[in-house]
Amino acid sequence: MADISASTVMELRQRTGLGMMECKKALTESQGDLVKAEELLRIRSGAKASKAAGRVAAEGVVGAYLAQDGKLATMVEVNCETDFVSRNDDFVAFAKELARLVAEKNPANVEALAALPMADGTVESVRQALVQKIGENMSIRRFTRIATAARLVQYLHGGGRVGVTVEFEGGDDAVGKDVAMHIAASIANIRPVCVSRDQVPADLIEKERAIYTAQAADSGKPAEIVAKMVEGRVNKFLAENTLLGQPFVKNPDDTVEKHLKSRGATIKSFALYVVGEGIEKKKDDFAAEVAAMAKV
Repeated sequence: MADISASTVMELRQRTGLGMMECKKALTESQGDLVKAEELLRIRSGAKASKAAGRVAAEGVVGAYLAQDGKLATMVEVNCETDFVSRNDDFVAFAKELARLVAEKNPANVEALAALPMADGTVESVRQALVQKIGENMSIRRFTRIATAARLVQYLHGGGRVGVTVEFEGGDDAVGKDVAMHIAASIANIRPVCVSRDQVPADLIEKERAIYTAQAADSGKPAEIVAKMVEGRVNKFLAENTLLGQPFVKNPDDTVEKHLKSRGATIKSFALYVVGEGIEKKKDDFAAEVAAMAKV
């Protein structure tokens, strides 16, 4: 059996990013041949990556990019399996690099983004290498790219779990950042569906009106009173679900619209990403898992 030096193990670890014990085992099996050991680990890591691909990745981070002139901004949601990995330096750097690529190359969709070249291959090959190195499934879920003649600001919250980009005119960057912070805070209450009332989809308004009409019909009040009740509830719904109508988080006595007017600013659009929203997280049955292991 070949004598495996610590320096050889360390070199293999640096090449592959895998654990010391895994590297030593591979070197032992390859009789100390570094090239064969690396190939062996790639084969094994590929198998590990394949298994990881079936696991739910509902954690992650929002990678963000904002051009120096404030005219172009992107956000990319990259998912992983655990909150621990979402704070991994390599994982975070990967998300940030993707945001830069989206800004520079303007890919049509996630598939096109995955095919773009990076320093060490393509986006997809780098993603696979990260899966092999870290041992968790990772996926690029979505991205948005906003280019404007106005100005853009961004705000990341919760270690990058929430990302907001705001397009605005007038005022200064502090005004835009305040609104971005308001939007991020709204996820704990009611998220705005759009900027203003005129942007709310008509079918959504009619759906709410139908619900309020059915509720008010049971009140026994005259028809004209019922109509006023319904319109009052519709107006409340529009105020709560549009950005301009919401109480401003830093001063609830004012709406966002009033705050903006006092600063001479207007909001044109916004984008809000919350990591993992809409992804069904897997709930492990620990007792069943232990029972299954006992049968092995």
